[in-house]
Amino acid sequence: MQYTYKIMLHKEAEGGFTVNVPALPGCITFGDTVDEAIEMAKDAINLYLEELKSRNEIIVDDSNTLEYSLNFQTARIFQPSI
Repeated sequence: MQYTYKIMLHKEAEGGFTVNVPALPGCITFGDTVDEAIEMAKDAINLYLEELKSRNEIIVDDSNTLEYSLNFQTARIFQPSI
């Protein structure tokens, strides 16, 4: 069976990347580089799926999820001087 997962990489201030797999609650890992973070995510997802299978739980994925990023720029709010 083939599953599709979107991963979110967050660059940490102290270095490295935290990875979250939104479709799998609690599936979070870390890597020092983007490539390492992606590899760590693959391992974490595999372990997560193995656990779900061992419990005979439903396995969800992102195969029917669309992704789109929105960028916003807010206008400067005018504050009158008193």
